[in-house]
Amino acid sequence: MEDESNVRFTEREALFFHSTGRPGKIEIIASKPMATQRDLSLAYSPGVAVPVRAIADDPATAYDYTAKGNLVAVISNGTAILGMGNLGALASKPVMEGKAVLFKRFADVDSIDIELDTEDPDKFIEAVALMEPSFGGINLEDIKAPECFLIEQALKDRLKIPVMHDDQHGTAIISAAGLLNACFLTGRDFATVKVVVNGAGAAAIACTALLKAMGVAHNNVTMCDRTGVIYRGRAGIDQFKSAHAIDTDARTLEEALVGADIFLGLSAAGALKPEMMAKMAPQPIIFAMANPDPEITPPDAKAIRPDCIVATGRSDYPNQVNNVLGFPFIFRGALDVRATAINDHMKIAAARAIAELAREQVPEEVAAAYGGKSMQFGHDYIIPAPFDPRLMEVVSSAVAKGAMESGVAQKPIADFDEYRHSLKSRLNPTTSVLTQVYAQARLNPKRVVFAEAENEIVLRAAIQFRSGGYGEPILVGRDQPVKAKLIELGIENPDSYHIENSAISEHVPAMVDMLYTKLQRRGFMERDVRRMVNQDRNVFASALVKLGLADAMITGITRPFAQSMKEIRQVLDPAPGKVPFGIHLMIGKNYTVFLADTTINERPSAADLAHIARGTAEVAKKLGHEPRVAFLSYSTFGNPSGKWLDNIREAVALLDADPPGFEYEGEMAPDAALNPLVMANYPFSRLSAPANVLVMPGLQSANLSAKLLRELAGNATIGPMLIGMEKPVQVAAMTSNASDVLTLAVLAAAGVAC
Repeated sequence: MEDESNVRFTEREALFFHSTGRPGKIEIIASKPMATQRDLSLAYSPGVAVPVRAIADDPATAYDYTAKGNLVAVISNGTAILGMGNLGALASKPVMEGKAVLFKRFADVDSIDIELDTEDPDKFIEAVALMEPSFGGINLEDIKAPECFLIEQALKDRLKIPVMHDDQHGTAIISAAGLLNACFLTGRDFATVKVVVNGAGAAAIACTALLKAMGVAHNNVTMCDRTGVIYRGRAGIDQFKSAHAIDTDARTLEEALVGADIFLGLSAAGALKPEMMAKMAPQPIIFAMANPDPEITPPDAKAIRPDCIVATGRSDYPNQVNNVLGFPFIFRGALDVRATAINDHMKIAAARAIAELAREQVPEEVAAAYGGKSMQFGHDYIIPAPFDPRLMEVVSSAVAKGAMESGVAQKPIADFDEYRHSLKSRLNPTTSVLTQVYAQARLNPKRVVFAEAENEIVLRAAIQFRSGGYGEPILVGRDQPVKAKLIELGIENPDSYHIENSAISEHVPAMVDMLYTKLQRRGFMERDVRRMVNQDRNVFASALVKLGLADAMITGITRPFAQSMKEIRQVLDPAPGKVPFGIHLMIGKNYTVFLADTTINERPSAADLAHIARGTAEVAKKLGHEPRVAFLSYSTFGNPSGKWLDNIREAVALLDADPPGFEYEGEMAPDAALNPLVMANYPFSRLSAPANVLVMPGLQSANLSAKLLRELAGNATIGPMLIGMEKPVQVAAMTSNASDVLTLAVLAAAGVAC
């Protein structure tokens, strides 16, 4: 089942997301340098002739000299798109691009979407078969039954690379994992359970076949379609349904469910009636996986049978059957051993690995993101959370081992400990942790002031903040312009948004009293303070937070950072004992570097530098990293000497005197902090690996470095993140887009950036 989230958005927002910047969701990036003529000569003619000859002599070397071994084709003809039906090959392209993104995001598998404009199974099969040399695996998607069975089987017979129709087997694997755990919790055994499957499409048939392969008895499974029970001798059923026909007197779903242990639904909303559930065995197991609405909702199921275990395909209920738990890691493991197929042994291995993972202690950061209490193995947690970072190594390893055991691995893994370690290093933990931060924000929504709500970028971010369930945006601006823009952006009821106009707000008197008390001995008269509150959006927004009328604030799009910060500081103070500073996060494919201080302190003292190091390391830990701090300088351990080194050395000495619990070193040049070859020249260095927290010696070098990296390196950038103020407040860069503003707002709301 694909993720049917409780996150809501407008059609305009979805279209804007897919069209803004570079249209679509994927692009091709060269993995080798292409800067010089020599690079081009090696990449193409004449240098490319060498691997061409090598592959011609030994086809297996294609995995060594090309991207084939990490490349999966996501292929569809658009005959069964998500639940919307047959909308054609071209209409399926956004979905297939999305699948390619998921492959990369979760398992570092490169993927290309291919849409074939034919409903003829033979033509489809021939087209895909001819592409075998290009890919390491084939993921079939959104192809209607029964053609999908014929297509998949024919391709599995013809091709010597893994082929899987995810709509069938992805759902089968995840549901099997959940059923293993549900049976474990209720004391059942696969060999004796009585199962009723409602639905006889591709996913239902695949789920049934896998359960039988895992030990469920054929005669203990009753399958129903729209007509009723599929029984032996029933006329008008195809070969795929007839394979699951049994001898039974039951003719309806209700009759089949009498005494049943398990209901496995892949049919339609509302198909499972409460009176049917009442006739099931004690502690019934209900997998209601109809998309987008289940056969019965968990609250309705619990109302009639409090002893039941329920799973659905939705993210807003416990026990989500989500294909993203499986397909990225199944292909990861299959590709890594160069498997010639994805067989039942590998699928069963994946299902058992997923089931066993759910029984393990949940990592603290995952539990916090999903609410904590419900993240322990039990009736409401029988399937791991989709963003559990352990899935990569656990499921991929199990699949790779299954391929080896079943004889389809062409490149067996010799050291699985080393393999697991390599899997961990393929993905940047920041990406996973940010996803968990978003989930955590949904569990504890906050009131966040968007100080520049008349700006369209800010307003888009505010709409996304609310529709994502992260909290309530408070929009600072004039009522009519803000409401007009909300309508323009597709909001049907702009009056439902909380708008604060500083010129007429009822909170102005309290703000003036508070701020005048603070500023009256700093040269401000009461009329000056009133004018500031009425006319300056940052002063007004900061006052909302100061008075407890909001929990956090985001600004910065319409004014330079320094100007916004000056206005905020007139209202908000540093947190007690803190030094405010800014952090930029530079996020690469599998690394993140934290740069500080990039925004506030022009010439920090030694104590400031030590404080910044501790604070940045704390943020790094919150985002899933073990901090390794380098105090940067033009000098590496005194070479060359200079007069600006004392502050850095004193900062290191301060940490020596009060050990912070993380690695740190300095003074050192960037290459000595980041390049292992250069680091090897300093065996006495206390850094065990390249640094990921870079504390800059001053604002000039820090701000220049952050902006240069953002403009030239092409990395994803988050920030600046403002740390150390008495209230969570963020000042975005003027070049930020709506996604950047939203990220800072969520980080502030979740307590990461504050």
